[in-house]
Amino acid sequence: MNTLDSIRDRHLRAVIDLRHRLHRIPELGYEEHKTAAAIREHLDRLGISHIGGVDGAPTTTIAVIGDAAKPCIALRADMDALPIAEQTGLPYASEHPGRMHACGHDGHCAALVGAGAVLNEMAERLPVCVKLIWQPAEEAGGGAQRVIAAGVLDGRIGPPVKAIFALHGWPGLKVGCVATKRGPMLAATDNFTATFHGQGCHGAYPHMGRDPIVAAAQAVVALQQVISRDMDPTDGAVVTVGLFNAGVAVNIIPDAATFSGTARTLTEANRRRIRAAIERRCAGAAAGADCRLEFQWSEGYPAVNNDPAMADFVAEVARSTLGPDRFIPVAKPSMGGEDFSYYLERVPGCIFLIGVEAGDRNGYPVLHSDQYDFTDDALAVAIGMLVEVAARFPA
Repeated sequence: MNTLDSIRDRHLRAVIDLRHRLHRIPELGYEEHKTAAAIREHLDRLGISHIGGVDGAPTTTIAVIGDAAKPCIALRADMDALPIAEQTGLPYASEHPGRMHACGHDGHCAALVGAGAVLNEMAERLPVCVKLIWQPAEEAGGGAQRVIAAGVLDGRIGPPVKAIFALHGWPGLKVGCVATKRGPMLAATDNFTATFHGQGCHGAYPHMGRDPIVAAAQAVVALQQVISRDMDPTDGAVVTVGLFNAGVAVNIIPDAATFSGTARTLTEANRRRIRAAIERRCAGAAAGADCRLEFQWSEGYPAVNNDPAMADFVAEVARSTLGPDRFIPVAKPSMGGEDFSYYLERVPGCIFLIGVEAGDRNGYPVLHSDQYDFTDDALAVAIGMLVEVAARFPA
């Protein structure tokens, strides 16, 4: 009987080639048509039937392996790239100008195809049936919401899902290592825009107008006090202002000034608290300068909360298959975000991290860097973890 490792190794070269192909053709959210076509072609060659597209997300691909009468678990990979010009110099670098797989979704997609290849050969031995989900638009479009709305979890598309798992390549974690944690793993990703409406005038006579730039600048400074003055400093929270726009000339006070930023939190209570604190401090700065505030809050992804039992299960799979020293417990959450959170609001599951930094390297390009690459060496571990999670799931 073929072992899981031997089956995986037979498919590994093809999976590496697929990753390189996907890396060359990065596409933004809901535009992943070439990516979806490449994945579906590979599934066809493997003899794995699949569904191409769901309502609202035509680039989605879904396959079900195994006996649908058994409990069903899902494995999910995200497909989209980022609007970044690649600077890696790799032989398989992006051929789409201004687009790049700077978050490693090419690796995630290829690993899931590889896992599908292995699982398909051992389908009769699986304790579960496995639903494979290649999901679009994780980076900003909330593709998970559309896939869920189409019925991927509740039984309208394939059998209902009992649990769901995903992986993410992680710089700073060595190849061969896996990491995760119980509970909050990644943050909610809300954004805000504050516009201060004053009265423009000549820069030589500021007393004849109402300066929105000064009001907005004071608000930006005041927002730095939200963490520790409005929020418990031991709680995970971040407020960052990344855009500030005002004015057309050095000697003209404009009518309006606008800034935008992001707020990251780990609990729903703090999510509400930080919104109120940001708006209140902006309103105070506007009132002090006799300006009118226009405040907009854009709700992003919820926090990613791993189910404790599923996180423990993944940890045990990693320890038993890779070795006890190859599982690294995550000490604290990351303030980045992931739309995998929407799945976890509906079914138990876990997202875990796969090391992409080679053992002989000291440091690795960060996610969303123009130098980032998922790395081929991580694929065997990624495939192995996805397969073992399915093969060992306590049905």
